[in-house]
Amino acid sequence: MATPREWIQGARPRTLPNAIAPVVVGVGAVGDLGEVVWWKAALALVVALALIIGVNFANDYSDGVRGTDDDRVGPMRLVGSGAASPGAVKRAAFACFAVGAICGLVLAISTAWWLVVVGAICIAGAWFYTGGSKPYGYLGFGEVAVFTFFGLVAVLGTQYVVSDSVDWVGLLCAIAVGSISSAVLVVNNLRDIPSDTESGKITLAVRLGDKRTRVLFATLLAVPLVMSVVLVAATPWALLGLLAAPLVWKAYAPVRSGATGPGLIPSLGGTGQAMLVWAVLTAVGLVVG
Repeated sequence: MATPREWIQGARPRTLPNAIAPVVVGVGAVGDLGEVVWWKAALALVVALALIIGVNFANDYSDGVRGTDDDRVGPMRLVGSGAASPGAVKRAAFACFAVGAICGLVLAISTAWWLVVVGAICIAGAWFYTGGSKPYGYLGFGEVAVFTFFGLVAVLGTQYVVSDSVDWVGLLCAIAVGSISSAVLVVNNLRDIPSDTESGKITLAVRLGDKRTRVLFATLLAVPLVMSVVLVAATPWALLGLLAAPLVWKAYAPVRSGATGPGLIPSLGGTGQAMLVWAVLTAVGLVVG
């Protein structure tokens, strides 16, 4: 039986900025659209956290039963390591999805019923990333899903539920967060190219190869900084986001130096940290502006 510490490691806490950042910047992007409904913002955060922890457990379960994680380098794998049974990890995943669904339903009832459909698509996307007979994460579409769900949907969805509207500022923030959130998956898959190739998991990194994957990672990291400059059209205070540049550069360092395997692990946490700091600084800049 897995210990509480192993369950926490299995939830992959380094990925939590992918859930927190879009909600933070989505609230900050409200601007002149109206007053923020804070209890809705809190529920949106719970939904995002529940979904990302759920998808992490779902990936652990699906990759574990397929044998993909048998020789994986990186964070704790509950099923692959034998610390927890596949059934227990699967139940944990669906428990998280249930929490997200309940909170999402409350938001839909109080905002717009069509959000129920959006929520259902998000949960299905979380499960079928590595679950089912033909998981899309094994076909190279994982980064597209992350950009969509933890970028466009999460940021614009937050902006909408807390203010009943969206605008171009929210869209640019969504593109920025979606890009750097995808960068987390890119560097994760860059690290796992050898094991994924051997197990038949054809990620985008496997398709592109080592060199081009590193270029993609650098490009995605640069997008939020570019958006900080573009957001000057809304307020010069948006330039606060550029203060995250040193963290972006630090996250890029292992990839730039040609690190492989465990040497790329610092880029995972570093990219998440850079994303969260950019989101907080940008949100502050937009609010002040």
